[in-house]
Amino acid sequence: MNERNEYSVRVKNGSAGWNVHILDPEGTTVFTRACEDEVEARTFASTVRQHIDWLSPSKFQEYYRLPEPA
Repeated sequence: MNERNEYSVRVKNGSAGWNVHILDPEGTTVFTRACEDEVEARTFASTVRQHIDWLSPSKFQEYYRLPEPA
């Protein structure tokens, strides 16, 4: 049985521009990528969402070099 991947991704447009955040299962940002514009941010976020769906939590952590959840 496959373990459910409970990571999530958020796109934010702030004062510093567009950013994509990967959140751990507790909702804490564990990865941030700055993007040039909305198109780049949404494209990257879409790729991350696909990886969340396709990869186990441990493979996802490895791929994005994320810390172990608390």
